[in-house]
Amino acid sequence: MNCQGCHTPDGAGVMSVPDLRGEMGNFLKLQAGREYLVRVPGSANSTLSNEHLAEVLNWMLLEYAGASLSEDWRPYSAQEVGEHRRNPLYEVVEHRRNLIADFSGN
Repeated sequence: MNCQGCHTPDGAGVMSVPDLRGEMGNFLKLQAGREYLVRVPGSANSTLSNEHLAEVLNWMLLEYAGASLSEDWRPYSAQEVGEHRRNPLYEVVEHRRNLIADFSGN
């Protein structure tokens, strides 16, 4: 529910919430983008365990990223999720805008 509430069940997003379909894998182009997917409030503040959150993020990447996910992508581990979610984001929109500018330039 934390993800679907804003991104909708099919990942399309609503209003200012970004569409994950065909785009989500782009965040893995940068370490900061990889961390971002864990640090957004819906992930970082989720009641899911680190292991289950890692499973959900990995599933979402496989389900929604499409061609934006490189063949050599590395799945999230429970340990990595636990490290990144300790520092949740508060300026999500600005942070996302900067990341998109960074990986679009790659």
